[in-house]
Amino acid sequence: MTEPPEPAGDEGAGTKGTRDDGDSDSPTRATDDRPDPLPVPTVATLSTDVVDNVSRVIVGHDEAIEHAVVALLGRGHILLEDVPGVGKTMLARAVATSVDCDFRRIQFTPDLLPTDVTGVNVFNQRTREFEFQPGPVFGNVVLGDEINRAPPKTQSALLEAMEEEQVTVDGDTRPLPDPFTVIATQNAVERDRTYELPFAELDRFMKKLRLGYPDPDEEAELLGRTVGHHPIESLEPVTDREAIVRARETVANVRVEEPVREYATRLVGYTREHARIGASPRGTISLLRAAQARAVIEGREYVIPDDVQVEAPTVLGHRIETGDRDRNRDGDAIVADALERVPVDA
Repeated sequence: MTEPPEPAGDEGAGTKGTRDDGDSDSPTRATDDRPDPLPVPTVATLSTDVVDNVSRVIVGHDEAIEHAVVALLGRGHILLEDVPGVGKTMLARAVATSVDCDFRRIQFTPDLLPTDVTGVNVFNQRTREFEFQPGPVFGNVVLGDEINRAPPKTQSALLEAMEEEQVTVDGDTRPLPDPFTVIATQNAVERDRTYELPFAELDRFMKKLRLGYPDPDEEAELLGRTVGHHPIESLEPVTDREAIVRARETVANVRVEEPVREYATRLVGYTREHARIGASPRGTISLLRAAQARAVIEGREYVIPDDVQVEAPTVLGHRIETGDRDRNRDGDAIVADALERVPVDA
């Protein structure tokens, strides 16, 4: 492995960025004007600060919080699936509050329409013209609460937004704010009252996470924090929108050498050989983007196989469909087998 280059960006940059004072709306993305990346050590510190801050609200799930930060920095979206009451929605709120970005919430219900998500053109009687009223998807961190309670037609309203970071309504395409991340929660209990997520939508989530129940000591600590005023009410940001945008640019510049790319390709290839539907090329891209973010969190400017191995279970498992080939194994088991059997060196 060659020596990494010197960190990019100004060494004096801090975790906090500078907010835009002239416009209350979040700036939209510009394809021809990339922000200056932050130094890798600065982003590593930023990540630790966010994880520690969210941990003030979410007890006993530091690993899941770290995975959420990886997805945020790796330009990905997160699906949280678990039983009700374990903190899925609170995790999304705490992450959004910690990074001081525009937070929007969509409560998915059976009667929700696609325009309730994306927005709609409304006729203005005064100007005699149609005006676009943006929907809640126009935010930096968008919480899709219980996303599987809405029918597939409404869920599909997120497909363009999650993949292309834009929304098309009545033939007009509008860019979404930068950064843009969807954190969706999914009810894992009431299957008879919910809809299955389309596979194309599942594939757009970088990570699928489960929180699980806390152990007795963690639950006792949680009760001590939340009886009375909930800590989310007093949570303060530790960074801001500009810093996150620059941190994402840092992650995008992390080197992924050919041997690491080939190893990721072999892992994904194993899932395709041992399941009815294996991980897609989009899954491979997500895996390497997550590995880039993991490398930065660890203070490196280059990806190593360990980064890929840490990220593979949460990135690939939900993209695999075993079908009738093996009813006793799911995508997570296929990924575990791939990590055990696929050699790092070809």
